[in-house]
Amino acid sequence: MINLLFFLISLTLPGFSVHAAEEVVIGIATSLNTIEGSESCKAAGLAVEEINRKGGVRIDDHRRLIRLTTMDIDDAGPDSEKNESVRKFEEFIRKEPLHAIVVGPFRSEVLLQVIDIIAHHRIPLLETIAMTPVIESLVLRDPRYRYIFRTGLNTKYLADAMIQIMQFLKARFGFNRVYIMTQDIAWARSTVAIMIRLYFDRMGWQVVGADHFAYGTSDFSAALTRAEERGAQVILPIFDMPHSGNLAVQWQEMKVPARLCGFISPMVGPGAWQAFDGKIAGSLNVIFELGNMPSDHHPPASTFYRQYQERYGKRIEAGHGPAPSYESIHLLAAAIESASSLDPEKLVATLEASDRQGAMGRMRFHKGHQIIFGTDPQQEAVVCLFQWTPDGKRQIVYPPSIAEGEIE
Repeated sequence: MINLLFFLISLTLPGFSVHAAEEVVIGIATSLNTIEGSESCKAAGLAVEEINRKGGVRIDDHRRLIRLTTMDIDDAGPDSEKNESVRKFEEFIRKEPLHAIVVGPFRSEVLLQVIDIIAHHRIPLLETIAMTPVIESLVLRDPRYRYIFRTGLNTKYLADAMIQIMQFLKARFGFNRVYIMTQDIAWARSTVAIMIRLYFDRMGWQVVGADHFAYGTSDFSAALTRAEERGAQVILPIFDMPHSGNLAVQWQEMKVPARLCGFISPMVGPGAWQAFDGKIAGSLNVIFELGNMPSDHHPPASTFYRQYQERYGKRIEAGHGPAPSYESIHLLAAAIESASSLDPEKLVATLEASDRQGAMGRMRFHKGHQIIFGTDPQQEAVVCLFQWTPDGKRQIVYPPSIAEGEIE
């Protein structure tokens, strides 16, 4: 099903009555019923509008407008059929004259099943949500997968960022006892496995407990009780399911003394304060890509965030997806102009040479076609940690290069 909203957006853009042969057609195939998928689509649409207002992309001596078209492959929920999502993805490619795809599957399990379809049709994909690091290994090992890029965070870089945050907490507060609470899903399991193997086991931390929760779980009180009883100083949550915000509410209501520091998707956005009746003060949460939250110390992040709000009348709520989806369109446009072509082989080469300063920080791909993440937006794309203040504001507390205050 082609998403009507973005089809109408494309038609109402100034000067958009052009023939298909004169358009650059970019597809989005993801779970549109999730906050990450929906806002990523809107962010990509914002970038398309910006480019088309300037006349589109230049190929040789001509300019072509971009048309964005979408497909809901419904691959996020626990009841989603992976094979059906893959079928929808392939049908989308066969029916639409696509020059590239952005955002891509929501779940890593589906992304790994569609990469052969991408390879067969030779359509560049700039993935922004699914996080499996297996993709980079495949790109490095097998040239068939050279069309696959990722602009969003992967689990390896998330684990790296969380390790650095744990080091930060240890240096600041002397913490060394952690209780892990995660959603029972591939990307979350992968993230904590990397952290345990590469950091906790090697650096003297005690993992005093670990629980993995099925999709839909909303009561975390038993695990919170265990964390307190076992003397945890940090509770590390990794969740993207809608009800997981109750974890922060119960943590505060039960007055568990451990710091709550990790990723809980429903409590990332500014609307979380009202949604959870202000019962999340003090909690620490990760924003996967700068730009999904504004920054006083990196103006491009705030510019993108403000423009999104002005265009759609709402602030970004997702902590993962919108900023890299916006930047993916701009990276593609620059690659097309640099190649002066829509030939996929030429686009792969120009995408590999990308070097853009944007909302997320500096964006360059490593040899596995993954955007490089670090702690300085002048040098890399950035993951950031914020704390909910008692008056309902989000304050960036890490990394130091963009911190707006200290952890309270």
